[in-house]
Amino acid sequence: MNPLDFFSGIGDWAVANFSNIVFSFLTVVVGYVIIKLVAREIKSLRSQNRLEQHAAYTMNRILKWIVFVAVFSVILAQFGVTLGEVTGLLTVLGGTIIGFAAINTLGNTIAGLIVMTSRPFRVGDRIFFNGQFADVEAIELIYTKMRTLDNVLVSIPNQELLKAEIDNYGKDSVVRRACAVTPGFDVASEQVEVALMDAAGKMVASGDVLSEPKAYVWVTEFGNYAVEYTLYVFIQDIKRLPQIDADLKRTVLESCKRHNIDISTPTIIRSIKDET
Repeated sequence: MNPLDFFSGIGDWAVANFSNIVFSFLTVVVGYVIIKLVAREIKSLRSQNRLEQHAAYTMNRILKWIVFVAVFSVILAQFGVTLGEVTGLLTVLGGTIIGFAAINTLGNTIAGLIVMTSRPFRVGDRIFFNGQFADVEAIELIYTKMRTLDNVLVSIPNQELLKAEIDNYGKDSVVRRACAVTPGFDVASEQVEVALMDAAGKMVASGDVLSEPKAYVWVTEFGNYAVEYTLYVFIQDIKRLPQIDADLKRTVLESCKRHNIDISTPTIIRSIKDET
């Protein structure tokens, strides 16, 4: 085929369909403007705390797909493509994609839909998964993206999330934290409880621990040579949870030292030395 004839044919087609091309271009522009305006309104509602972060993220994704399908359908209609032909084309394309897609990809897509609808966690939640804390940044069809405390963005296949146990700490939920010490049997329980409650009081004064519900101390285990006491406190600043845990342990250690309580776990060797 002569290249000149080819370009001439394209020119003739463009002239004949000039109005349709212009209308299609305007349709794309209108669709883009609609997406921007609605996205800005969603962002405004989110900044005013009138819309949850997860809901805002989901609405943005749905909006983009609806506008894309609408614009695509209008453009095809301008060039004489009927709805039946569009449906047939989408059916063929869908069948081809499903036929050649990897089983894992299809499974992750289904798992993604399950995660989006059942909502075991939401965008912005802090979760404990695979031995570490992470903040959920995006829930997509194939992967869920989360950022660890090391500031590493991790993409987890959605099938793995459905099979794993996930602790969801939310954004501002009240959660209980614990710190255990193991002084010997010779240390009075009242002395240990006073030291631990003193540590809890300092954490409350710093604002890291809630005053309500109140902190408390339990005897949680008897060892061979020591008693385990556990201090329970309640916090709400989920984003600082690891830092608060570290501060709580340090405060307990300092309080035990001030009250002359040895919290190193006694052993049989140490017990024999003490007796001799």
